[in-house]
Amino acid sequence: MNIDEKLQDVLKKNMTLEDALPTKMPIYVNSIAYFFGTATLASLAVVVGSGIIIAIFGPNWWHVSPAGHFFNSVHFWGVEIFYFALVLHMLTKFFKAAWRNGRWRTWTIGLVTFAITIFSGLTGTLLQQNWDAQWNAVQGKDAMNALGLAGINAMDTGHLLTLHIVLFPVLIAIFLAIHISFVRSESPVHPIERDGKEAAR
Repeated sequence: MNIDEKLQDVLKKNMTLEDALPTKMPIYVNSIAYFFGTATLASLAVVVGSGIIIAIFGPNWWHVSPAGHFFNSVHFWGVEIFYFALVLHMLTKFFKAAWRNGRWRTWTIGLVTFAITIFSGLTGTLLQQNWDAQWNAVQGKDAMNALGLAGINAMDTGHLLTLHIVLFPVLIAIFLAIHISFVRSESPVHPIERDGKEAAR
């Protein structure tokens, strides 16, 4: 049995075609609370797309060229919107008690993904190649040592680029795929009735 066959077996056991590509959603999903997850995904797509462009052309381009400034700004504001939407997504899911009925896996994977994005954002701020980035890199070495991450050299641009555009995006993509697959297989969390019970399916 090869990897594709194993993956097919896992998908067949845990997810139907309607779960993977739903054509209808429950009425309670028609709420602003469910918009924040979509906004997080959309802004992440902007961040990844603009990041690929500025990584291809390099720092000399994004610091000097008007087009480079534009894509650098798009990347920066995409990250701002990403974290704004992500925090709202987490808050709404927290107040909806989204971990109910065995959905704790979805919640936990989401938190792990959030933690990885923090480190990705940190390496991104250190890649600005200005005085602020240099000061943050020097001051951040003590925090890295305290976390047991002394192997991360905040003063090495090549090291930071590898982490920021290779390692962390791959980890985010993997955990995000797991998170979304759990959401699809378990369905969105049902509302809580006033008496504290979950609404009928």
